[in-house]
Amino acid sequence: MPLVTPQTIKNAYAVCDTANTDLDDSPGAGVQLLLTAGAQGAVVYGLKATPRGTLTATRLELYLSKDAGVTRRLIRSVLMGAHTVAVTTAIPSTDFGITESTPLRLAGGDRLYVGIGVSLAAGVVFDAQYEDL
Repeated sequence: MPLVTPQTIKNAYAVCDTANTDLDDSPGAGVQLLLTAGAQGAVVYGLKATPRGTLTATRLELYLSKDAGVTRRLIRSVLMGAHTVAVTTAIPSTDFGITESTPLRLAGGDRLYVGIGVSLAAGVVFDAQYEDL
């Protein structure tokens, strides 16, 4: 069996602005594609979300699809705290707890989708760091 080594570090981005209230295997239109793993799979080393406007606390959602997006299964959720955006404050990012020490491993062709629980017209930006294998 050949040795599969990571290629180059990549970033993937998605913006969600519409609330997703459907947590089953077919979530609503507010859920957005974040990344698709390469043919040999991928390793995700980080995932954060940053609001682009003032928001109330909201649930952030991470979904995994193993069938090109037909089924999107909720695999992780974290809470983004309320924040008022102002020119005198830093905008906090919310971490999903995926790190180099605790990565998320994906099989070839797996897809990750993201969603938010409360609509935000300005959107919430999701940023993932990963490597295709």
